Amino acid sequence: MSTKTKSANQIYFTKDHQMVRRAVRDFVDKEINPHIDEWEEQGIAPLHDLFKKMGDLGFLGIRYDPQYGGQGLDYWYDLVFLEELGHVHGFGIPMAISVQTHMATPAIAEFGSEYLQETYLKPAIAGDMVASIAVTEPAAGSDVAALQTMATKDGDSYILNGSKTYITNGTQADFLTLLARTSDDPGYHAFSLFVVPTNLPGFSVSRKLDKLGVRCSDTAELFFDNLKIPAANLIGREGEGFIYQMRQFQHERFSTLPGAYVAAQDMIAMTVKHLRNRIVFGQPLLTRQVLRHRLADWLTEIECLQQLTYHIVRMKMEGLDVTREVSMGKLFAAQLIRKVSDGCLQMYGALGYMNEMLISRYYRDARLFSIGGGADEIMREIIAKVEGF
Repeated sequence: MSTKTKSANQIYFTKDHQMVRRAVRDFVDKEINPHIDEWEEQGIAPLHDLFKKMGDLGFLGIRYDPQYGGQGLDYWYDLVFLEELGHVHGFGIPMAISVQTHMATPAIAEFGSEYLQETYLKPAIAGDMVASIAVTEPAAGSDVAALQTMATKDGDSYILNGSKTYITNGTQADFLTLLARTSDDPGYHAFSLFVVPTNLPGFSVSRKLDKLGVRCSDTAELFFDNLKIPAANLIGREGEGFIYQMRQFQHERFSTLPGAYVAAQDMIAMTVKHLRNRIVFGQPLLTRQVLRHRLADWLTEIECLQQLTYHIVRMKMEGLDVTREVSMGKLFAAQLIRKVSDGCLQMYGALGYMNEMLISRYYRDARLFSIGGGADEIMREIIAKVEGF
């Protein structure tokens, strides 16, 4: 790490934070990165095995209530965890993990009944269950309010019909946190959020999707045919699911920020090493001022993203609404990670275009940042709305 990063660590993080950092870093180095190439080739990672190991170490419930197996720690510990996941050699595994920790479980922890927390949150934290978030549909991506999957009340159950697509962890999930329409009425109170076990009759994985990047993260198209959900699996109140999901999106979008600036730093570090060793016209490529200046520009932008992220953590610690800042961070992170991965690949030349090179994986994976979790255009709309124009 640079001197700057060590100084920042001394300012923001205690020895206890650093102990967690070292533990997560050690796990990434020993349990994830040595297997990434194999998982990428297979198009899937063994999430039940991986999550169980993480659950045993307390990594899947850093901020959750100890009553349900969580660590009960603050947002700075959460940041440390997410920063260290940024050192994974690609974005597929961090995405699979953050679905478990920051996308599928926050609403259960915040709005779910004790039954739901005991039955689903607790085993998710322990790594005994793989979770998935099921919101996107073929005709309802960024426009969440357009979703058509319907859950119709039937006595002490809901009957679910419809489909979901682009669902991360979808082929391995034991349960889904699923947003469905529960009314044909207009407006945002026509939706409810449910926990849907995948072992119920009427659930099927239509197909595993073949993606450009994040290939070790399985992504599925799901189908629901008269699937009967117990009414006890409703999260919070009927008709409030859209609101719950919008709050859950803030956890999801925040989780992308630390990994973006850490991975960007790693990309630059490996590219600088390459530029030192690559001799062109008798000189190392790193002697070219244009390349050094480009790297300096990227590092400046990385620093800006990191400091915005730290500011968001300070706001979260004070219980403030971070919608504006998280949306700005998500937009900026997506543009930055795409620019850095593309620019670093260019500095590798033809070598960077080879699939065997890590930079090519970063390049493919980075494209999703501007799409998943809310497209860049949606982030701009949120920012404009918050600003009142």
